[in-house]
Amino acid sequence: MKIIERIHNVATGEITDVERDLTPEELKHLDQLNKEKAAKAAEQAAKEEQRAALLDRLGITEEEAKLLLG
Repeated sequence: MKIIERIHNVATGEITDVERDLTPEELKHLDQLNKEKAAKAAEQAAKEEQRAALLDRLGITEEEAKLLLG
């Protein structure tokens, strides 16, 4: 994966773009972030599924549950 670093020299007003590949450490960090994001998404989906199952078991809609809980 390539990234572009923009260097802005305030004294001269010159803007320089440098294109480079990610370092192995950056790739490892990016992979870790993607895994954490996927885990959070799976956890959120499971919570939503449990909530929907509970509401279905109670026989009420989400709006009705919100009214009950205030």
